[in-house]
Order: sequence, then structure tokens, then C-alpha cells
Amino acid sequence: MTPPVRRDIVPEVLGRLGGDVLALVRNNVRTAGTGPAAMMFAHGFGCDQNMWRHVAPAFEVRFRTILFDHVGAGGSDLKAYDPEKYATLAGYADDVVEIGRELGLRDAVFVGHSVSAMIGLLASLKAPGMFRSLVMVGPSPRYIDDDGYVGGFTKQQIGELLDFLGDNHMGWSAAMAPMIMGNPDRPELGQELTNSFCRTDPDIAKEFARVTFNSDNRADLGKVTLPTLILQCSEDIIAPTAVGEYIHRQMPNSQLVILKATGHCPNLSAPGEVIAAMRAFV
Repeated sequence: MTPPVRRDIVPEVLGRLGGDVLALVRNNVRTAGTGPAAMMFAHGFGCDQNMWRHVAPAFEVRFRTILFDHVGAGGSDLKAYDPEKYATLAGYADDVVEIGRELGLRDAVFVGHSVSAMIGLLASLKAPGMFRSLVMVGPSPRYIDDDGYVGGFTKQQIGELLDFLGDNHMGWSAAMAPMIMGNPDRPELGQELTNSFCRTDPDIAKEFARVTFNSDNRADLGKVTLPTLILQCSEDIIAPTAVGEYIHRQMPNSQLVILKATGHCPNLSAPGEVIAAMRAFV
């Protein structure tokens, strides 16, 4: 008989380890599944772990799935936000490593959406052996165009985007979320992302956006030799196809899969396609 799925990791770990589990509480860590290996899912900007609800359950037979919220999102501890720590993506990667160490992760699979793809990449470099492979969904190492590099935005466009967010968080969310989601024929998806954006702490969201859209992790791509699956949507205003192709060229052990799905959130708009690509990889 299959053991029941457990979704609240904190009491389990408190009883088993009896140590410092602040990272698990801070990031609202939840687990499910009964597999011998672990698979950690990380959400993108303006989202929370709920964005994986259509994908993660498909892997609960083979894996122990781990979900969490970045500080400032979902059920995370807002009091844990430290502007200095989270001034770069490295601070968020440190959280991933702390969670992994508390759970004793070894040779796990890291699945990161959007900015969390780079957070996972950094975490894999900080903690060799914690992850055996990476899955990047809509990743971008740099959002701003540079000489010989297409990121999708000019520096001025990013500046205007961040100014708009800083001046009017709710208005920015209502205007940008449907564009980021794509799939205008399914407005309920854009509305869900809008609601998710609006639920995030506005002050933290503003800083996380600044860190995200000004980040540049191109130099880190070649440092990672782990098998990596890059899932690129066919039409994505946040991470255009050229970005996925660039990452694939820079990472020596990567696979690039161009999904039929459009928009930036295939984990919501086309979970079946994401699951199929991931199953073929892991």
C-alpha cells in the first residue's frame, strides 16, 4: 500500500532533526511524494509555490517533491527580508542551499521557473553534490540587451518598467501580468498571475524586480557541468527564443526544448507539455 502523501514538512523535520529549521519556516517549505530522490521546485518573480500545483504532483511517485516560497512571497516570513542579503540573486541562492542542507538533499533535481532558474544555477555552484541536474523553465541570464547579446529589453525599457512598478504596484500588476502570461484567449490565466503579483509584498516585490531585471549571470553559465534541461516557450516576451539558444550554447551539458506553449508561465498554461519534457529528461 502506498504511504499517504505528506505535504507539511515542518513538523516532520522538527521532530526528526531537532535542530535549526529556521530556513524551512522562513521559506514555508512543503514536501510531498514518496520517491527515493528529491525534486525541488522554485517559483519566479511575483509568484509562489502554488504555481507548481499542476506539475509537481506528477513526480510524487518517483520523487520527494519540495516546494517553497522566496522571502516576500506566499507564506514566507516577511520579517526575514534583509535588503542587504537579497540585494543580489546570491542571497536567494543561499536560501536554497540552507533548505537543501536542512533536508539533507543529495543528488536532487532542481526545477526553477524564470529568475529561479539562475537562482538554482547559483545554488548548484555554492553546494556541489546537492543537485544532480537542473531544469530551467523560461530562464534568462540577463534581461537587458548587450553587445552581441539579445536579452529582450533595452536598459531604458527596464528602467521604465521598474519605475512603473515602484510608483504603482497594483497598476503594474494589472497591466503586466496578462502580457507576461500571454495566452489572451485564456484570460483566467492572466487574472491568476495578476492576483499573484498583487499578493506579494509591494516593497519586497519592487526590490526583487530590481535585482531580477538588472541581474547578469552570463559568466556563470559555463561553470555548470550538471545535465541541464532548458524549456523555452515559443513566444515569450520575458525570455525570447534567442535567450534560450544562448544559454544552450554556453552550458556544455544542456538540452534545449522549444515548447509549443506560449507566454512565460507554461507551468500554468501548458503543464502537460512541461511534465512530458521533464519526464523525458529525468
